Order: sequence, then C-alpha cells, then structure tokens
Amino acid sequence: MYEFNFNRPESVADALAAITDADDGQFMAGGQTMIPVLKQRLAMPSDVVELAKIDDLRGITVNGGWVTIGAMTPHALVHNSIDVASAIPALADLAGMIGDPHVRNRGTIGGSVANNDPAADYPAAVLGLGATVVTDRREISGDDFFVDLFETALAEGELITAVRFPVPDKAAYMKFPNPASRYAIVGVFVSQAGGEVRVAVTGAGPCVFRAEKMETALAADFSADAVGDIPVLSDDFNNDIHASAEYRAHLVTVMAKRAVAKAG
Repeated sequence: MYEFNFNRPESVADALAAITDADDGQFMAGGQTMIPVLKQRLAMPSDVVELAKIDDLRGITVNGGWVTIGAMTPHALVHNSIDVASAIPALADLAGMIGDPHVRNRGTIGGSVANNDPAADYPAAVLGLGATVVTDRREISGDDFFVDLFETALAEGELITAVRFPVPDKAAYMKFPNPASRYAIVGVFVSQAGGEVRVAVTGAGPCVFRAEKMETALAADFSADAVGDIPVLSDDFNNDIHASAEYRAHLVTVMAKRAVAKAG
C-alpha cells in the first residue's frame, strides 16, 4: 500500500465535494475490485472517497413499472428483496449468483456497474433490461453506458446514485460461472417487453454487448430453438486460461437457449 487520504462522507454532497477537492480522487463502493487494485498499485489515487455511510444511496423502490435500486445497495439485499423478486425475478436471481455470501453482502450494484468488469453479472441486467443509470448530474441509457473494457460513459467525478430497471413481461439470466470466483465465463440475460426482445452477453468479450441476431430471431419466435443455429463469431472474444474464445462462443448459444427456456 501507499499513503492516501481516506474520506468517509455521509451525504452525496460531501462525497462530491471530497472528489472535487482531491488532486486525483476515486470513489469506492464495496471495494471488491478497488482494494486489490490499490494493494497491487495498479491505481494510486491521492484520495479514496468511500460511499458506505451514505444512506441516501441505499434502498429499493418499485413504482409505476420501474424498479429503482440505490447505487450502494448490496447484492444480497437485491437477491433477498421480495419487491424485486415479485417485479423482476430474473434480477433477484442474478444477484444471488454473484460471488459468495461475503461478496454479496459487501459488493454493490453501483460499484459493479461503474467498474464494468468484462465478467460481471449486473452489466448484463442493465443492458438486457434496457435500464437507466442515474448519476448526480444526468440519466444515461444502458445502451450508451458501457463503452469498452473497464470503461463507461461516466465523466470524471461523476457519481452513480441509482439504477432504474423497467419491469419486463418476462426475463431470465443464465451463466457458466468460474468455479472459484463465480464470475461469468459467459452469462446471457434475455428479456421481452411488449414487442421488444433484448439479449445481453457478459463474460465473452471485453465488454458486455447485445446479441442482435438472437434478438431478431426471438422477436419472431421466443423459443430456445430460435437461437440454436445462429452463428456466434469469436473473433473479438476473451481467450484465457479459463476458456478459449471458441468455447466462449459455444457457451453464448448454450446460455442463451437456457435463459430463453427459463424465461418461458
């Protein structure tokens, strides 16, 4: 480790002020990624602004066909929420697949979305449901939020305050997890709302993405068979010790079929 200023504000205003006053500050949510990064000195901010004590960033509301989850709401709370399970069962299900109990009780939805790890689960839900990322200064469509590997549309010093999900007609998430970390080697989130179908893939490439050919096929026939023969190109997929790019391409089809079957 190295020396840095540690701030623990109790309001959004104080958190933004701390970042503004810092030479090179960073927000910290659950710290699941940031603490290891600090230990390895892959990042060396002058100030760390922890958000854990800001109650306004925590909580779940369901209103008018939308589920709004505060940025500092831990995965376990989403998974165990009766309101989320009733409105979007797939979202509660996804939260329960993240990591282990320690991770689920410490990690947060805002931290996961802001970090945009290529194997994270929540980005698939944001893109797969057409969610809106709410910040201290604007609202960003999920389609515009995820840019590239660990890169998002957030500006410097911009803070996620909540994520707002529309309630679909049906949805499901299936993943092939790493047996140790439970990260998604490949995860697929599917949803249908009216005439719109979304298929979001995480873990396969450097960033979550929509499988548009599958969406077109499912819009005409929402069945597992409809996506079984759609070719999935592996040219830009991740290729590492956990799975080859070709195997990940195969898993996209398998997980998509399972997700569609689960959605019903």
